Amino acid sequence: MEDSVNKSCWGLTAKAVVGFAGIILLAWLVGGSETAAVLATAG
Repeated sequence: MEDSVNKSCWGLTAKAVVGFAGIILLAWLVGGSETAAVLATAG
């Protein structure tokens, strides 16, 4: 019983971490391309 609770808890934690990392990566990619576009226009 306790093992299955631990497993589901870790699965949820892993999904949250992966999802959060994906959001951060997406924001970084979008921010990076925006910065590159701004630098290209300014230059």
